[in-house]
Formats: sequence, C-alpha cells, structure tokens
Amino acid sequence: MRFHIMTLFPEIFNSYMNESIMKRAVEKGIIEVNIYNIRDFSTNKHKKVDDYPFGGGAGMVMTPQPIYDTYKHIIDKFDIKEPRVIYLTPKGEAHNQNIASEMSTFEDVILLCGHYEGIDQRIIDSIVTDEISIGDYVLTGGELPALILIDSISRLIPGVLSQNESFEEESFKDNLLEYPHYTRPREFMGMEVPEVLLSGNHKKIDEWRNEKSIEITKERRPDLYKKACK
Repeated sequence: MRFHIMTLFPEIFNSYMNESIMKRAVEKGIIEVNIYNIRDFSTNKHKKVDDYPFGGGAGMVMTPQPIYDTYKHIIDKFDIKEPRVIYLTPKGEAHNQNIASEMSTFEDVILLCGHYEGIDQRIIDSIVTDEISIGDYVLTGGELPALILIDSISRLIPGVLSQNESFEEESFKDNLLEYPHYTRPREFMGMEVPEVLLSGNHKKIDEWRNEKSIEITKERRPDLYKKACK
C-alpha cells in the first residue's frame, strides 16, 4: 500500500516513520510512504502558498494551484486511475476503526494536510473524495491527523503487525473497548494480578476478559455499548 502525503511540513513525518512498527513495515515493503512538499509546486516566484481570504476574516487560506499541481504530479507519476484523496479537517467525518479497515484495502491513499485557516474550497470540490476528522477540536495543521490515519490503517494490513502485536483483540472489535492487561510481577505496590489470569483456564480467562470489556465500555462509552448490544 502506498501513502502519498501532501504537506507544507514534510519533516514532521520523518521521525515517526523511522521508528518501531512503521519502520519495519516500510523496510518489508508492505507500505510505502511518499512525502511531497506543496511549496515545491508553487509557481509563485517566492514559493507563496497562501493568501488572504475573499470576504475578509482572520488568517490565511492555502491557495489552490500548488495543491492541485502536487496532486497531479502524484497521480501521473503512479498512474492512479481512481485516486482516494483524504483531506484532514475538523469538518470531516469522525475517523473510526471501520474507516481504517476499509482504507487498509486501498492500493493508494493521498493525504492532504491543511494549514492556516484551511484550503481553498475549490480544491475540496475538485479532488477531495473524503474529509476526515480525528476529533472535535482544532489543531495547527493536518500533519498529526495524517500520521494517525497512517498508523491506524497500516496496522490492519496483513504482515505489518507480528503475531505478538495482533490487532484481533484490540479496542473497538465488536464495538467493545479492550480488557485490562497484566504482566510480571504478580504483586506490585500491594496490587495483585486477578487470580483468573493465573489459573490456566482459558475458557474462564476469555469469559473474564469479555466481562471486563463490556463493563469498561458500558462505563466509558455508552454509545458503543448500545451498538454492542444490538
């Protein structure tokens, strides 16, 4: 799978993609991450990529030309026939595990990172296929949300996670949050590991974990709990 990132701040991605699971996935050739500096595609002699908004108002808006030319470069270079372009924005659909799962089946995903007050609407109307939000809050730019999408999508691609890192029993499976985990030592600061986890009875362990998942979901995410009960 190939991720294509359109951004004004390409250096933000380097450290994260060169660590841990993401680094191994890239080295194995399971995922490919291509980063494009939108400023490099500006035809302005000063490489300007923003301007004042029509109608007035605070802040600056990213101009359409550099973004479109970056996009055109990507689809031409990789011969992408039906590009999936994700714009990271608080106005978008809330990202979730189902969206990540769907996107993990794509061959190419183009991520557009906005900045300043946003991007010219004509870019959204002409090339963007999905607008995605990672939460009801505003960030400085789309780079952190893009990293979150890359991570959440990549870990669902076969071969990215090892058997010990399997996503099969993580949170949001069957709309339930994940159960608690324990490791050595058996006692820490007077707190003991639940006896059932030491019993060796896998049926009882599975039952305990399921009960805890239900309990935690009901308490913390009643919206998910309702879906799980259907």
